[in-house]
Amino acid sequence: MTQNYSDDLLTLAQWMAGDFSNAKQSRENPQQFAHIHILFRPLPFNFFNAIGFYSEQVYDHDLWSPYRQGVHRLVDQEGQVYIENYGLDDPVQYAGAAREPSILKTITPDVIQRRYHCSMVFKKEENLFRGGVEPGNQCLIEKRGCQTYLVSEVEMTETTWSSIDRGMDVNTHKQIWGSMFGPLLFEKCQDFSRELPIFS
Repeated sequence: MTQNYSDDLLTLAQWMAGDFSNAKQSRENPQQFAHIHILFRPLPFNFFNAIGFYSEQVYDHDLWSPYRQGVHRLVDQEGQVYIENYGLDDPVQYAGAAREPSILKTITPDVIQRRYHCSMVFKKEENLFRGGVEPGNQCLIEKRGCQTYLVSEVEMTETTWSSIDRGMDVNTHKQIWGSMFGPLLFEKCQDFSRELPIFS
């Protein structure tokens, strides 16, 4: 690698790299929480000339049809870690890339578009990272015929990921979509940290 990174960024990258499942939460509350996986697969260093990830969110019963996909670049920023978010021009073409390295290799920088105002900002607090969408309420998502802004809150430890996403009406600031039952609680069930470029 050609770049110096903060200890916080390197720690966050290692904790993020993996397959996270909320199987326990889903078993205990099946009516409220579907069984979901969030996967963060490291990208080669030369993709961004930085540490990056491809991510998928999928239902356990349909692992090859993700309902959310993204590409992420990690940046050091004044004592916190800033994660730029990118969308794919044709997400369906890359479905399964978090599980299948041969598909992952077909993702190139020219098939992604930056999602401005939708970056996540993480700060280390003792033995966890706490993160949220960058300030400004400008990460806009149209859903259910309504313009909403995303409020996303994440807590992460070495083995767990807790997150809640909510869409708030841009005019009334009332919740339009997202969990009404609290955060999704994930545990890391597979570790991809050895694939990070810091180890190559």
